[in-house]
Amino acid sequence: MGRSHIRTYNLCFLGFSNVNRTLVQLLRDREQELRERHGISFRITGLATRRRGWIADPNGLDPNTHVDRTLLSDKSLQSDEKPTNVQAWLSAARADVLFEATSLNVENGQPAVDHLRTALNHGAHAITANKGPIVHAYRELRDLAAARGKRFLFESTVMDGVPIFSLFHELPAIHLHGFRGILNSTTNMILSEMENGLSFDESLKKAQSLGIAETDATHDIDGWDAAVKTAALITVLMDIPVRLEEIAREGVRSLSREVVRAARKEGRPYKLVCRAKKEEGKVTATVRPEQISLADPMAQITGTSSYIYFETDIFPGLAITEENPGLYATAYGMLADFVRIARPDVVLQ
Repeated sequence: MGRSHIRTYNLCFLGFSNVNRTLVQLLRDREQELRERHGISFRITGLATRRRGWIADPNGLDPNTHVDRTLLSDKSLQSDEKPTNVQAWLSAARADVLFEATSLNVENGQPAVDHLRTALNHGAHAITANKGPIVHAYRELRDLAAARGKRFLFESTVMDGVPIFSLFHELPAIHLHGFRGILNSTTNMILSEMENGLSFDESLKKAQSLGIAETDATHDIDGWDAAVKTAALITVLMDIPVRLEEIAREGVRSLSREVVRAARKEGRPYKLVCRAKKEEGKVTATVRPEQISLADPMAQITGTSSYIYFETDIFPGLAITEENPGLYATAYGMLADFVRIARPDVVLQ
């Protein structure tokens, strides 16, 4: 069913590696559906990376051309305003929405926090796939967005595009007591490959060759990525800010092939498990390798799949499984956030 009123949004992409590039492709694929079903039209008016600089054109950049990797080296695509920082770039692009997908900084969430703050102060909605700002500046950015009448959304930060945060916004007056799950796909794949006979180093190299693990996979194998996701869930869903140092963290680096294979043979496989429990207004949380009973659904989570189990006062157990997601799943979370922004029937958080 078509809509009589079509709103056009100027979209800016900060960071243009795999996630934002896939998002541009997904927007192109869903362009007609967005227009006809949701009354949304868009044009890409800004693209930026740290290495290659800023591109801004408020009249729109052709997405058929600009998903190409040669885009950011083409100086002819620069606007006459020649932006040199985020604020100038957003202004030159007349941004309505910023998609922020820069690298995770576990220490302080920068520079992503500043990027999102600048976007909201500019008057743009802010969408991020970066977990750092949720842990280090969630309340500030949430309150700033509300003060500016804008949205700050981040569905892709945990379990890709699975609507975890949106789910709990649709469950009013429910109290989350705790959760447990497998939230890091890289370590889960490494453990699966070690069960199949590869060494730790061989499993890591395989994950890297498939593009699942970064060249520097420290954040994954030492448990930082899982800890940041755990902290993000606690901060948003339990409304209790938590520092990363308050989460007892242990990665999978010390596990050997022999130990992992023996555990699976004994029917108690190893998984990197995230846990959080809220009691008397305080939260305890851990990220560490645990041996899991085969009766536990987590024992069946293999490869790059993820799993989370929530304990609430209404639903004693609410579980979500995501099987072997790809980049389109992460990009979809950002697209879904864009639709939530554009639809007038979605109440501001």
